[in-house]
Amino acid sequence: MTSTTSTSYVTVTAASRSVSLRRALGTGAAAGVLAAIINLAVSAFAHGPLDASDDFTPLTPGPIVMWTILGALLGAVGWRRIVNSSDHSRRVLRKLVPTVLALSFIPDIALLSTDKLAGQTTAAVLSLMAMHVLTAAIVVTAYRRSMPPA
Repeated sequence: MTSTTSTSYVTVTAASRSVSLRRALGTGAAAGVLAAIINLAVSAFAHGPLDASDDFTPLTPGPIVMWTILGALLGAVGWRRIVNSSDHSRRVLRKLVPTVLALSFIPDIALLSTDKLAGQTTAAVLSLMAMHVLTAAIVVTAYRRSMPPA
C-alpha cells in the first residue's frame, strides 16, 4: 500500500522514503558508540560519587558497550522498518519509542525487587535506568536525522 501526499512543490510516497539497511546500520553503530561512551561516563560516576561496587557486573565496561551498541543496532533496524513500511511512521514511533523505553526498565525493576546480584545497590540500578534514558535520547535523535519518519 503506497500513499501519495501532494504539495504545491513535491509529491512524496511511502516508497520514496525508503531507507537502506546500510544507512540504518551505520546510524545505529555511530549512535551506539556515542551512547556507549556516555554510558561509560555514567558508570564512572556510579562507581565514584555513588560508590557502586565493582562487583556489580552490569556496570562494567564489557556489558555496557555490548548491550548499548547491540540495542542501538536493533533499534535502527526496527526504526528503518517502520519508516519504510508505514505511511504514518511518525505517529507509530511517537507511541512505540516510549513504550520500548518503559519495557527496558523491567529487568532493572526486577533487580530492585530481588537484590540478587553481587554488589547490587539501588544507586547502581538507578544508574542503569539512567543509561537507558540517555541511550534512547541519543539514538532517537540520530535515527530522526538519518531516517526521518513521515
